[in-house]
Amino acid sequence: MSTVAALAYPSFLSIEDLLGGKGALKPTPRSPLDWVALIRHGLPSAAVDALSRAVRITQAELAGALGIPERTLARRKREGLLNSEESAKLVRLARAVERAEEVFEDFDIALNWLKSSNAALAGATPLSLLDTDIGAESVVDTLGRIEQGVFA
Repeated sequence: MSTVAALAYPSFLSIEDLLGGKGALKPTPRSPLDWVALIRHGLPSAAVDALSRAVRITQAELAGALGIPERTLARRKREGLLNSEESAKLVRLARAVERAEEVFEDFDIALNWLKSSNAALAGATPLSLLDTDIGAESVVDTLGRIEQGVFA
């Protein structure tokens, strides 16, 4: 029965997994309010490396996707902690990756979609829009349309 269940319900990477899991996130967030507290305190810089590895992009590409200067990101990594604004951007990116994987039901396809230009997003890559709230909303809205079978 467990084999059938595993086939019927694929496991997806959670935001926590994308950001390094229990090894990087202490305390481990269990609710949205836990995430708020963690973001306000600042995520550990290990979460930057974990997300970069998971999404298979360079630190420079990650800095661009976050809208954080590469030198600032490197300095935060040395310091060991992102500030609250940087943490929020990192979580926003991880949430978009998680949502794309949910919609496409395949991590590699989700990553390919995030990195490819999209007509519904005026030819921009979804990844390039995640540095702003409005851009991220547009990406998530487009994913919703795809999930509903609406041309996007």
